[in-house]
Amino acid sequence: MVGALLLNVVLGVLPGAFIVTTSVLLGRVPALADGRSGLPASAYTVLGLVVGAFALQHFLAPFQSVLTENVARRVDEHCIGRLFEVTLRKAPFGVLENPSYADLIADARAAFARTVPTPGEAAAALPLLLARYCQLMIAVVLVGYVLTPLGAVVAAVTSLAIRFGVRGTLGRCAVLWESLTRHRRRTGYVRELATGPQAAKEIRMLNLMPWLSARVNADTMAGLRPLWEGSRRLQFWPFVALASVGFLGGSTVLTLLAFQVSQGRTSLLELGVGLQAVLITMRFGVAFPECDMQTQFGLHSFHALERLERVEELSGRPDRTPRPSPLTPRPESLITFEKVSFSYQEGAPTVLDGLNLEIPIGKCTAIVGLNGAGKTTLVKLLARLYEPTRGRILVDGVDLADCAPHEWQRRIAVIFQDYLRYELSARENIGLGAPHMLNDEAAVLAAARSAGAGDILDSLPNGLHTPLSRHYAGGRDLSGGQWQRIALARALLAVRGGASVLILDEPTAQLDVRSEVKFFDEFLATAGAQGVTSVIISHRFSTVRHADRIVVVEYGRVLEQGTHESLMRAGGRYAELFRLQAQRFHDEDVQERTGITQ
Repeated sequence: MVGALLLNVVLGVLPGAFIVTTSVLLGRVPALADGRSGLPASAYTVLGLVVGAFALQHFLAPFQSVLTENVARRVDEHCIGRLFEVTLRKAPFGVLENPSYADLIADARAAFARTVPTPGEAAAALPLLLARYCQLMIAVVLVGYVLTPLGAVVAAVTSLAIRFGVRGTLGRCAVLWESLTRHRRRTGYVRELATGPQAAKEIRMLNLMPWLSARVNADTMAGLRPLWEGSRRLQFWPFVALASVGFLGGSTVLTLLAFQVSQGRTSLLELGVGLQAVLITMRFGVAFPECDMQTQFGLHSFHALERLERVEELSGRPDRTPRPSPLTPRPESLITFEKVSFSYQEGAPTVLDGLNLEIPIGKCTAIVGLNGAGKTTLVKLLARLYEPTRGRILVDGVDLADCAPHEWQRRIAVIFQDYLRYELSARENIGLGAPHMLNDEAAVLAAARSAGAGDILDSLPNGLHTPLSRHYAGGRDLSGGQWQRIALARALLAVRGGASVLILDEPTAQLDVRSEVKFFDEFLATAGAQGVTSVIISHRFSTVRHADRIVVVEYGRVLEQGTHESLMRAGGRYAELFRLQAQRFHDEDVQERTGITQ
């Protein structure tokens, strides 16, 4: 940045030096034309200075671009790091999922998606702006030298008035642009839907192209029309006013110069200096394409990033900053939910309401219930993605609120219902469960075989190094069941890497009941053999009957708990729902067999 500032000061001064030297050379022309003497030696010196100033300006110009690019990249690297930090670690998870902040997050990301200028481009444009102001300063000094201080003041005030007017109008246009963020986000989704591969099958089968084409056009124009109308409203009359100021100021300065020439008080040298200097001051009152858009809209994303970093203000939740505590506990005996209540937003319905739950270490605990009972919310609280609204979660008596979330998250491995299918190699898809073991192929293979994914890897053309996507050369797509094995292998590698609690949040929800039972039976056998503490979330009661402990959650509370046998003997909610689901599956099986026979 220092180099860029110094270079742009030099580039800002060189045009003034060129004006002076060319005017000096021009002042020697009458004597040469009279033929009274040859071209003096000093003229060659001046000519050398003219050529030198011109050549130096063009020699340094490419270095200006190089330094500008370097400044932009370094600042963007810093800002992207801050964006990663806030979205992946600092910001409460509720902020990221809250639609109220979706526009703010979209604005913070927009620059790095290259849809608007970046903060780095804004920072890199500041030295370019300095070069422009150096040129103006030199030109005003020259006008004052040729004319009078009054002429210099008129030229400076005219230039700065127009300049501030142009930037002010641009700022008001930027406010209008910001007001359309939500519309741009919606239009971007429709445009991506129309051009991406995700929806291509349905678009073709349902002949949606005419509708999508019309929708993209309508949404795009719906965003552009208010922008155009607002731009005309904001710029037309200011343009008329600023043009009038420029005309009056420029006419005044040129009139003063013409008056001095008519009085014979201005030499040819001074006339050359004055004319060129006045033109520089008049040209200053325009938009600067190399820096205006960059500084205005690049800072827009930066300011959105700064607002996003104020996470505690955004979350609206009480400050739960971890207090000084010993190392995050490794679960040894019991994880306890003590009167835990939770709602996703203030004033929203309570999802968990005074829930009390104990998860014994080294055992398999199944949490079952109908959809909407609060099972997935319970997992998010256990994973410290959210904090309880009331109550607390204890690990062997230590309140998790006193521990750093990222430290506790190293202790657990989770397979969410919507687990990610990375378009990366099989090794990376499994290895990301424990990034520090990513290059340990033996450990990755062992985790894969423990998850029953060994045959899957053996069938891939390049084994662990095969991309799990057909979008890449040599890549392969996997079936839903195969992806579940890969996801389980990822979680088991996390256990090998230090995690001691394994959570499965309905990862088999899309499978039929038989496939799901088989998956969970194999998982329980694997977890039991490795002595892993596991928590299984499911809405199908028959799939978790072999768990060490089954907990029924309903309306945000624990309704009953025990083994499958004890809950069936109790004849409560678990037994009722188990029989209902079993009857439904039996009826479907009978219908299927009857249909085959017929």
